[in-house]
Amino acid sequence: MASRARARPATGGAGLTLNLRRLTRSGRVPGAVALRSWATLALGRRAPGHELSILVVGPVRSRSLNRRYRSRNQPTNVLSFPSAMRGPGLGDLVICPQVLRREARAAGLPERAHWMHLVIHGVLHLIGYDHERPADARRMERREVRLLRALGVANPYRSVG
Repeated sequence: MASRARARPATGGAGLTLNLRRLTRSGRVPGAVALRSWATLALGRRAPGHELSILVVGPVRSRSLNRRYRSRNQPTNVLSFPSAMRGPGLGDLVICPQVLRREARAAGLPERAHWMHLVIHGVLHLIGYDHERPADARRMERREVRLLRALGVANPYRSVG
């Protein structure tokens, strides 16, 4: 069952527009307003006037996309597809809540905190951040940690135990 939601700024104006589409019934998915607020935080001043699509999929679709675009034959938590065209569209995030939930449990994290992290992580990829080289990874992780701290979420890269 697919559903579609559009979240616009509660205060009016031309903030970030979020298109949410759910293609799986499994797994909890935060509301469009929460997802938009986390994406807006990651974008900062870039958010107004832009559009982001989030597609929520099951493990079979996640695995297929991960295999096709990253040559990895397993489902993954989040995939980022930047828009090829200039304009208001930032791109698409594809999130698999079953993988996300499994990771959160294994790490002892609240599921909602992991959602926050993955939305922020995915959006940062859409605006050019990556973690292919160690210096780039450190830069991206520092930004993620700072943004998550603003949401009251502990550093997800610090090992627990």
